Amino acid sequence: MDNLQIGTIQMMTVKRTIDTGYVLQKGTEEVLMHTRETEGTLEVDAAVDVFLYTDKNDQVVATMKIPSIVLGAYGWATVVEVVPNLGVFVDIGTTKEMLVSVDDLPLFEEVWPQVDDKIYVTLGKDRKGRLLAIPASEEILEDCFEMAYDVELNERVSGRIYLTSKEGSALITEEGYRAFVHYTERGHEPRLGELVSGRIIEVKENGTLNVSLMPMKHERLDDDAEAILMYLQEHGGKMPYGDKSSPETIQKNFQMSKSAFKRALGRLMKYKKVKQADGQTFLIDKK
Repeated sequence: MDNLQIGTIQMMTVKRTIDTGYVLQKGTEEVLMHTRETEGTLEVDAAVDVFLYTDKNDQVVATMKIPSIVLGAYGWATVVEVVPNLGVFVDIGTTKEMLVSVDDLPLFEEVWPQVDDKIYVTLGKDRKGRLLAIPASEEILEDCFEMAYDVELNERVSGRIYLTSKEGSALITEEGYRAFVHYTERGHEPRLGELVSGRIIEVKENGTLNVSLMPMKHERLDDDAEAILMYLQEHGGKMPYGDKSSPETIQKNFQMSKSAFKRALGRLMKYKKVKQADGQTFLIDKK
């Protein structure tokens, strides 16, 4: 299909109906559109705008569920599945979820996006011509940034991580500001696509920000609380331990006494970083 490129929106004509849907035509080329991909009943010869993609059999098909993310157009896509060694699948608003390849993700899977994280992507093709979701580069995102001049030091900002590296992490805030988090100001390395909240520690002359994800000194946790927090972060945000756990269990898993564990847990609960339920402890999701 030389003229009907997947990943694009096309106006096509309903040529005929079939048991499973409709056959659409443009020029001499025909494409199937399944009934579930339509918006109501269509008449023969009706003109419809459709998005073209390939199904699981690599056949070009059409849908009337038009995504905002197409070839050459960018948008935020929500992660719906993570597949180790392959990549992550994102929802762009169509029945088919698009793969963000392992080649376009951070080297370490620990900082890959997780389900419900969001990535700013466009559509592209791999060497076999299959559609992929491609994360936006810094150069592309530059056109999205707003200048951050009317802000104050220590003001809180939230945003999505779009770049993470050994040197630090970059995010675009909800206001559209470009912010950088030096590795010394992030505690642990945030995931690509993660929603984070921090405070402004510098407003640069070029209108970008430096942000810290660390609490201010008077809010900082002691080593025991940090150890519990790190354990939760490394175990999916929950653990089968709480203030009712035995001293032996606590010592084995955290190398601290039960009294120290309870003090640290109480501090974490005071700052609303964790909660307890049914004998377990859960990391509070700040999203």
